[in-house]
Amino acid sequence: MEGLGEVASLDPRQFLGTPLALLGAALLAFGAQYQSRGLNKVERIVGASAGSGLSLRHVLGLLRRPSWVSGTLLLGLAVAFQIGSLALSPIIIVQPIGVVGLVITSILNSRLSGVRLDTRVRISIGLAVLGIVAFVSIAAFTATDRPVTDAKLTTILITFAVVLVLALIAFVLLRHHRVALLYIVGAGVLYGFVATFAKAVIGRLQQGEFETLTWLCVAALVVGALLGMVFVQNAYSSGPPDLVVAGLTVIDPIVAVLIGIIVLNEAANAPGWAVFAFIASGALAVVGVIGLAKFHPQTGASALDAPAEAAGSGAQQPGSAGPATD
Repeated sequence: MEGLGEVASLDPRQFLGTPLALLGAALLAFGAQYQSRGLNKVERIVGASAGSGLSLRHVLGLLRRPSWVSGTLLLGLAVAFQIGSLALSPIIIVQPIGVVGLVITSILNSRLSGVRLDTRVRISIGLAVLGIVAFVSIAAFTATDRPVTDAKLTTILITFAVVLVLALIAFVLLRHHRVALLYIVGAGVLYGFVATFAKAVIGRLQQGEFETLTWLCVAALVVGALLGMVFVQNAYSSGPPDLVVAGLTVIDPIVAVLIGIIVLNEAANAPGWAVFAFIASGALAVVGVIGLAKFHPQTGASALDAPAEAAGSGAQQPGSAGPATD
């Protein structure tokens, strides 16, 4: 009866951000595919993997690749749609919808790279999607927007500072090890905070409050987005775009939703059963991402693993996330 009461009192306006979130997910999928293709091409031209960090030659090469630039523009549009969805709906609802991008990216990458996804990979993708769909379905009927107070912002900023330091330490210590999952988890956590800061800033603006604490959130948002982008580019060097998008569309929303639940109290009115459902569905989604990282045939491969003559002829290689040409 408690659950039915929550459904009856649901504010329909919190669904308005859903279409924008879906558009953002589609743009994320195409943007990731183009960025991955551009980075793989630059790695072959430069003759050095970006898995241990982007060099100046990598960066200059990326800026000259039409595919990478196009992908970056698409990702920029995806962010714009995401911010629009956050302005209309609770973060706990719209953030997990990005998992739609995983399905689109998996289809795109399989067709463009010529890599067939076996049963284990498809099951992993299904688990990730099922977990997030269940999560967002429950959240849609239990989440509500809450005022963003100074105390809540301070808590989020302190937590982000700790996460930022840990991310930088992990990057410095492990950047010479081509571990796609490391970069993907790091990017997902950072982007989860970015989404939270975006929601917080929007909330402050809607409340007519824009002072020092809000500016700190804007600064944290920019820093998190930039470092997250570095992690993503490194992930493309050692993993396929669908694995990267899987991490971003599962780890990112889980982090953002946890902040929404724990700090912003967006699930304060949720019935008791919803808490257990959140944990179970979130765990299912994470298992899917881990399975995808373990079983995907392109995981751990680099564009440099392909023979030079094949890369030059435009042949599809397992280590490439897309065609050899833009």
